[in-house]
Amino acid sequence: MEVEKKIRKVVKFHSLILSQPQHTIPISLLDTLARRLGLGFKQHEPGAFLLKFPHVFEVYEHPVQRILYCRLTRKALDQIRDEQEAVVAQIPDAVTRLRKLIMMSNTGRIRLEHVRIARSEFGLPEDFEYSVILKHPEFFKLIDGEETRDKYIEIVDREESLSRCAIERVREFEYRTKGIDAEDVRFSFLVNFPPGFKISKYFRIAVWKWQRLPYWSPYEDISGYDLRSLEAQKRLEKRAVACIHELLSLTVEKKITLERIAHFRNVMCLPKRLKEFLLQHQGIFYISTRGNYGKLHTVFLREAYKRGELVEPNEVYLARRKLAELVMMSPRKAKVDGELVRYRNGFDDDEDDSE
Repeated sequence: MEVEKKIRKVVKFHSLILSQPQHTIPISLLDTLARRLGLGFKQHEPGAFLLKFPHVFEVYEHPVQRILYCRLTRKALDQIRDEQEAVVAQIPDAVTRLRKLIMMSNTGRIRLEHVRIARSEFGLPEDFEYSVILKHPEFFKLIDGEETRDKYIEIVDREESLSRCAIERVREFEYRTKGIDAEDVRFSFLVNFPPGFKISKYFRIAVWKWQRLPYWSPYEDISGYDLRSLEAQKRLEKRAVACIHELLSLTVEKKITLERIAHFRNVMCLPKRLKEFLLQHQGIFYISTRGNYGKLHTVFLREAYKRGELVEPNEVYLARRKLAELVMMSPRKAKVDGELVRYRNGFDDDEDDSE
């Protein structure tokens, strides 16, 4: 998450530079544009920030105007191209993810704007409204809201084969490989508490009982059920855990901000106090507050990560990791690389002179 904090700002500068003519920007304009983006920089800080990442941003003097400009390095441009190609290549998977996301809605529709905001998390391309929705009329249709001007994505047909949750595959694997009792694994979740988390005897018993508690599937319509009883409320709470688990499983990096989960709260019958609710299930989810001065909360699916890396990486995740590698690469290495290039150019000039 420490790297993620830097990457968020780097990506915003990415977009800023690529939106400019010739994909370059004068250093003198950085302060003004950074304030418009709301990046939280003080005066002269944006330029200093860019200089920290010489493998991503290149500062150079304009040959005619004699003022400093900034552009993306070749490595950064290659990373952007690799990520775009990875996103386009997995559009069929993105279609399936979006179908499953809408099937989790209690109305069979989701606001287009909410999906657009979380587009990156679900691995959708920038033009997903055309390339994913309008291009697949057999799966989706865009409709206008009855009382508002909002657009909604509605699913055309519910395919029951898509109703199988990710946790069900995990349970099947646990049952086949570890020989766990069928009743113990039937409604259970993988629980891995953080280091130092003290588990009392009574808490362990409570977790065991909760693991065996039946619940309704996130893809099941519960509108006709009587939810007033205490038993129904317990099942509804566990269903909310299953919904968030499935939502995270549909993201390409198995993580999403709490604020974006909140966009789907009403259509998925999730609790109002989401942060407090997730903290009650620390063995399943991990919440990080490292971002935007503690105001941004990122929710991770614990079982999907091991030692800070995704257990089952995909091409989009790997492409994004390349940006993290560029951000973490030592500035000293960029200086050495530049000196080697200059040395090599000088060596070639000497060879030309001797000829």
